[in-house]
Amino acid sequence: MVTFREMKVQEIVEDSHLSTERKIEKLREIETEVRGLQRAASESPMNPNDGWDDELSTVRKALDAFGAKREAKGAATL
Repeated sequence: MVTFREMKVQEIVEDSHLSTERKIEKLREIETEVRGLQRAASESPMNPNDGWDDELSTVRKALDAFGAKREAKGAATL
């Protein structure tokens, strides 16, 4: 099953009207949102197999395809 965010990532990747920089910016916004959801899931009794890892992986693959550098992860991030 494809999620809304995965469809949004695909839409951004395929949008020929967006520059690479703008695509990376939009993908970073989705990445931040998914990380926030992951964080919330890890701090609550939510289902640990909630699919956020898959969504984050989809976003990261798209970012990698555009050559975006990975953001440094500290103790407060997932």
